[in-house]
Amino acid sequence: MKIDGQCHCGAIAYEAEVQPGSITVCHCDDCQAQSGSVMRANIPAPAAGFRLVRGTPRTYVKTADSGRRRLLAFCEVCGSALYACDVDRPAAYSLRVGTIRQRQQLGTPQRQIWTRRRHAWVELPASVASFDGQP
Repeated sequence: MKIDGQCHCGAIAYEAEVQPGSITVCHCDDCQAQSGSVMRANIPAPAAGFRLVRGTPRTYVKTADSGRRRLLAFCEVCGSALYACDVDRPAAYSLRVGTIRQRQQLGTPQRQIWTRRRHAWVELPASVASFDGQP
């Protein structure tokens, strides 16, 4: 599915190809802190189908407890988180669902990860696969 998205202020815009129904919700501490919320919803977009059409995001390199490094992209004007990808030669972009204009057509999340960090009052449908940590 062809999608397009942008940050809240519109300074950065992108286009991508995604597969509806491939959303992952992450409840890890990092996603909670970086999103300013209790979880983050992401959808993968192969690098070959991703293109920035306006602006240049600011980036931050996050190192996970595992040692894996991820490049996090955001708008330096409004602060909207846009995507994450591998630091060197990304194969895919993990797009932040809230920035996608067609987000209502992307379907129900496929899985939720780091559920041991999930807040007790957050419930997703029972059909969503759940993982205690990183699968």
